[in-house]
Amino acid sequence: MRSELEKYGIQMPAFSKIGGILANELSVDEAALHAAVIAINEAIDRGQTSVTMGALNNPNAMLRNTQEALAQDYQDTLSQAKARKQDQSSGRRASIATEERDVYEELLTHQEIQGCIDFVNIQAAERQVNQAVSTQDESALLAALRLEALALLGVQESNCRWYLEHFTTYCQHKSKDGGRAVMMDKEEIHRVVSSCNDFAEAEKRKLKAVAGINTAIRLGNAVETAEELMNPEAQLPIVYQTAANLYQTELFSLQLQGGRSGLSHEELSVAVEMLSAVAVLNEVLDTKDPQAVIEQLTDSPLGFTNMDQDNLNRYADTLIKLRGEALAKGQEFLTWNDVQKCIDTVNVQVHEEHERVIAIAEINEALNSGDHQQTLAALLLPTAKLAGVNPATAKHYHDVLQYTKQLICQILPLDTGEMSSGDESAVLWLDQIQEAIHTANQDEEEALKLAGALADLNVIVAEGDSQNTLQALQVPRAGLRAVLPECADAYQAELAQRQTNSASKGATDSVWVKHYIKDRYDYYYNLETGQGTWEEPEGFEHKGGQLSKDEIQGVVSSLTAEYNREQLWMANESLVTQLQARIRGYLVRKKHAQRMEYLRQQEPHVVKLQASWRGYKQKKMYKSRMNFLQKNVASVVKIQAVVKMWKAKRKYNQRLRFFKDHEKEIVKIQAFLKANKARDDYRTLTGAKDPPLSVVRKFVHLLEQSALDLQEEQEVTRLREEVVTNIRSNQQMEKDLNLMDIKIGLLVKNRITLQDVVSHNKKMNKKNKASKEDLTTGDRLGIKGLSKGKRRKLEAYQHLFYLLQTNPPYLAKLIFQMPQNKSTKFMDTVVFTLYNYASNQREEYLLLKLFKTALEEEINSKVDQIQDIVTGNPTVIKMVVSFNRGARGHNTLRQLLAPVVKDIIEDKSLGINTNPVDVYKAWVNQLETATGEASKLPYEVTPEQAMSHEEVRNRLEASSLALRSATDKVLNSIVSSLDNIPYGMRYIAKVLKNSLHEKFPDASEDELMKIVGNLLYYRYMNPAIVAPDGFDIIDMSAGGQLHVDQRRNLGSVAKMLQHAAANKLFEGENAHMTSMNNYISQTYEKFREFFQSACDVPEPEEKFNIDEYSDMVTLSKPIIYISIDEIINTHSLLLEHLEAISPDYNDLLHELLQDLGDVPDVETLLGEGAVDPHDPNRESALSQLAKTEISLTLTSKFELLEGDDKDLKTLMTKTKKLIVDVVRIQHGDNLPKILETPATLPQESAHTKVVERRAVQDAQTPEGLKSSPAVLEDSQLPLEQKKRKILRNLRNLEQAGLVTASNKYQDLINDISKDIRYQRRYRQRRKAELVKLQQTLTALNSKTAFYQDQMNYYDTYIKTCLDNLNRKNARKSIKLDSKGESKGSKKWKPQSLKYTAARLHEKGVILEIEGLQTNQFKNVMFDISPSEEVGDFEVKAKFMGVEMEKVQLHFQDLLQLQYEGVAVMKMFDKAKVNVNLLIFLLNKKFYGK
Repeated sequence: MRSELEKYGIQMPAFSKIGGILANELSVDEAALHAAVIAINEAIDRGQTSVTMGALNNPNAMLRNTQEALAQDYQDTLSQAKARKQDQSSGRRASIATEERDVYEELLTHQEIQGCIDFVNIQAAERQVNQAVSTQDESALLAALRLEALALLGVQESNCRWYLEHFTTYCQHKSKDGGRAVMMDKEEIHRVVSSCNDFAEAEKRKLKAVAGINTAIRLGNAVETAEELMNPEAQLPIVYQTAANLYQTELFSLQLQGGRSGLSHEELSVAVEMLSAVAVLNEVLDTKDPQAVIEQLTDSPLGFTNMDQDNLNRYADTLIKLRGEALAKGQEFLTWNDVQKCIDTVNVQVHEEHERVIAIAEINEALNSGDHQQTLAALLLPTAKLAGVNPATAKHYHDVLQYTKQLICQILPLDTGEMSSGDESAVLWLDQIQEAIHTANQDEEEALKLAGALADLNVIVAEGDSQNTLQALQVPRAGLRAVLPECADAYQAELAQRQTNSASKGATDSVWVKHYIKDRYDYYYNLETGQGTWEEPEGFEHKGGQLSKDEIQGVVSSLTAEYNREQLWMANESLVTQLQARIRGYLVRKKHAQRMEYLRQQEPHVVKLQASWRGYKQKKMYKSRMNFLQKNVASVVKIQAVVKMWKAKRKYNQRLRFFKDHEKEIVKIQAFLKANKARDDYRTLTGAKDPPLSVVRKFVHLLEQSALDLQEEQEVTRLREEVVTNIRSNQQMEKDLNLMDIKIGLLVKNRITLQDVVSHNKKMNKKNKASKEDLTTGDRLGIKGLSKGKRRKLEAYQHLFYLLQTNPPYLAKLIFQMPQNKSTKFMDTVVFTLYNYASNQREEYLLLKLFKTALEEEINSKVDQIQDIVTGNPTVIKMVVSFNRGARGHNTLRQLLAPVVKDIIEDKSLGINTNPVDVYKAWVNQLETATGEASKLPYEVTPEQAMSHEEVRNRLEASSLALRSATDKVLNSIVSSLDNIPYGMRYIAKVLKNSLHEKFPDASEDELMKIVGNLLYYRYMNPAIVAPDGFDIIDMSAGGQLHVDQRRNLGSVAKMLQHAAANKLFEGENAHMTSMNNYISQTYEKFREFFQSACDVPEPEEKFNIDEYSDMVTLSKPIIYISIDEIINTHSLLLEHLEAISPDYNDLLHELLQDLGDVPDVETLLGEGAVDPHDPNRESALSQLAKTEISLTLTSKFELLEGDDKDLKTLMTKTKKLIVDVVRIQHGDNLPKILETPATLPQESAHTKVVERRAVQDAQTPEGLKSSPAVLEDSQLPLEQKKRKILRNLRNLEQAGLVTASNKYQDLINDISKDIRYQRRYRQRRKAELVKLQQTLTALNSKTAFYQDQMNYYDTYIKTCLDNLNRKNARKSIKLDSKGESKGSKKWKPQSLKYTAARLHEKGVILEIEGLQTNQFKNVMFDISPSEEVGDFEVKAKFMGVEMEKVQLHFQDLLQLQYEGVAVMKMFDKAKVNVNLLIFLLNKKFYGK
């Protein structure tokens, strides 16, 4: 080492290490290399460029690519590098001994020197490239790119032009982004060169493709031309295969114009883009959608000229018509020239119309001026194109047009002489003007004829010949009516007289006569010339002796009428005689009746005379007898007393003896009479219009609530709570189990989702355990607390939900204000919760009212055609069917269908198969199995070929007979079980039928019955027949399922019934089933009668016996069980859609929502301490607590408020309760008498005992069943105070017009009798409801047990999967550490996949990329790499080597989309991807499937 250094005149350094090796251990070659490197460092320190360059060129230094021209750059760069290294090592010198230090701690190493040289060379090469680009020197750029420092591969001289263009474009873009000139670095140069090479290669292929296109065009084959145009290498716009003939024809024409060289790529691009747009335009024209045609004309690159935006609709309509005409002539496409010609034609038409409009405006202006000559000039304008304008008739044109305009404006003279007002701005249109001209011309002809005829008639009258006058009157031109030949002489005489009278009034020397045409226009006729005019002649005087038409018609009409009247009397002379005879008879009878009436009026006087005489005689006899008896009074009294005493004793003894003999019979009779009396009283109570108070009093005790009533109410409330809770729990379990079915289905498709299945199973089990604690948790927290603010909030929500529950229009409107998917979820949760799933009759009644209101609303607003109910999916229909098919646990379908469905399933011999091909294949398989030889019959056949075999026909016939038999069983079960169908379903069917009939009155009864059948059978029953295991029709063990043959049998029966319910006959593809059409028609008649009977149900008010006072006499208030989340959602939805639901600001809903204020959050409702604010999982905990259920006791805000007697309904209820308390104690014939009679001490004492007993009972009553404080306070008043309060209340009610004292307040007594009747019915319903709730709860518990079995089955299945997975891993003998990684082996990392978009497009994975042509797909690269999480992939997209976007892809989501039937999804929001093919690609490349 020392000797090597001495060659350069350098002393041996004091350090003992050189490059980490002791100096005395270096070999000769190594020593020479290190010596040369140290010499270079020495030269660098000297700072002389030549010395440094000489040291760098030393062969022993083994440095590459040194250039003399860059010597100064080398010196500067190496100096800077050495200075940086010395600065870095200066801090370490003090801590290391001199002998331990290394030479290269301060000196540059060989590698560092070479790195500096390469760095300088690269910078120099980059400068040369940038200089060549800036000077646009191709040769200099090529030389720079070939420099060794850049290490570029594939630089081609032929691409030099492309290099220069791309570098220039790249620099311009880069400088535009930065705002100043920039220099390209090596990486950028590499990318641009690589891109240019690809581009040049694509250009070559493009030119080759263009040559192929020109060749195909010359050959004239349209299909080959289209295929060549669609070649991606041609880089042409999109081409449509269906327009191949259009491309061939037009491009061939262009090619002939261009000469032998053919079409260039630019010419092809422009032509293809335009022709494709024309093809698309033709397709759009075929749709006959004007809006789509307009969009295509304006948005596509068609380049039409002279297009006016105002005429777009005209263009569209004309093109659609032109397209239809072209197709009729056999022309396949409208060409660009055809479309342009059409546009020009429309423009000309529009221009002509515009000119005509201007002319019409001038005509209207001329009319307004009042000058008929100006009007004539406007009418004669050529642009108006008016026909038949005669200048001589100008004045009449003007008058007729003015009158027409008055008609339009409705400014016509009234009978009073005033003018009616109208729209004075109205103008005449073209057709009105033309019609007016035509009318005026006709008036001209008719007026001339009339004037001539009248002139001739006047001359003939003056001659005096009656026959000539008659002929003149009958001339049609005169227009005279009712002319009779019999009156000719009379006509002549009268007309001559009138003519004489008229001659003295007019001028004798005038030749003009004035006529009034159509009662509006003056027409002047010259008697000498025989011509007429509408303008008044100068100096006009009417010629005397000339009769007008009106005068002549008046004479004719008068004389004709007189003649007709005379003839009428003569023809009816006998009738006149009869009439006179009848009148005389009437007068005689009238005189006789008057005489008889006088006699009847005097009858009392006659009777009085007769009575006086008879009375006198009788009184005389009576006085004689009385005188005799008075003389013997003592004897008479004694005799009478003895006889009466004897008779009384005898009768008494006989009666007493009779009673003793019939004592048992008497007791029975008394009981019978008492029972009859009680029944009569009750019939009076229930049937009489005004039951008396004495009868009502006997039954008022029934209004009292006994201990049994309280016990039953408590039991009903408890059972209802359990039912609602179980329903909600079962619904959640059913959703979780359905999701678990999907997860396991996805697990079967791909093993990687096992962990997701296990996770969902754990969540499901945890949710099932937690759901039972929700209700009690909710009652302990939040608005169920006892603070005053929380209590007020609770009451406000109770008032709100009571209003929503009892007023269906609110919810009905809200449902249709939301999207369908959101409204369905809202119905399934909040609405059914609000009505407690119709767990009692009151809530079922209210829910049916909601269904009815919502259905009528949906039909009126959303159903345009009657078939929309069948073809669409109406929200209300879907909701009603879902609810009645088992939402409450009342699976009536099970009772209806279970027996017949079980018979079909359990019948092992039943095999229904109506598919000829399936029957044929089964027959062939049977033959091969029986013979052991391959059948000679073909396996694949068409239905017609299958039906040609007799065996197949026989088997189909047997299947048809079995199908009829099975169908009859199911049909008979359905039609005989009408009463088993829920009342709600039947009532909604009735509402559906009536609503459709009201909206579509022309619909036939058959059409309405088919709609009802669609609801009752197809939507309600059909799914349960097809899948009985899914609708709880039959019992299935966990994991069990029906056999394929059983499902086919049920499906065949369901299909047959479906056809029968809709009266749909077999045809087309089911032509082999036409033999069943008669059976379908017969079955339809049975169904039709069944559907009609199903619609025959009473209204809910009659069915449930519910009226407006029902809630007043009910002991317990309605209670609902609702989650916090549902309360918040309902509140927010009401506020969001309040304007649509209740536009009236005085509505109660506005007041209640104002009381509630803004929508609270979960924490506000649950209380501040519900969740720890420092809990990291606070959001998750709040989300879980939002599902907490609470119970709300619904009350009306305006019902029985303490001290509030202003509400008349409340006042009425209070008054009735007080009256009941009074009449129980105090008797009386009517209410005023009882109230006015003071109570006795025994009555007060009895009343006090009743009050005390009631107080004791109320103290033992649970909180929810207690009476309101106001009612309780009134019930504790003394009897006299109650009576005074009743009188005060009656006065208020009478002022309000609710009661009247004139009928002794009978209206109140009638209301109390109604309450008594309702209370009895309520007790009966409550007992029935108890039984119903117990049955429902049993059914729900059974369903819960079934779901639990399903969950246990899934647990077992998942455990088996995990065990199998563990055994599989054990066989691989891979030991995992705590992190789950195998020890002693490297973790396997799958290689990433790289595909161009073009390649993925060929595979069908990518369908299109928005904003990118297909020929640009090769510039897009997709990099798909798996992540550490199993089933997750990262997809990167690069465009021309530049990374654009990346996205995370979850395999689980892909499988979910595949399960849901989604075929296409979007990636990066731009690329449309085929889901199925993407799954196939990932399975194949990453999972070996």
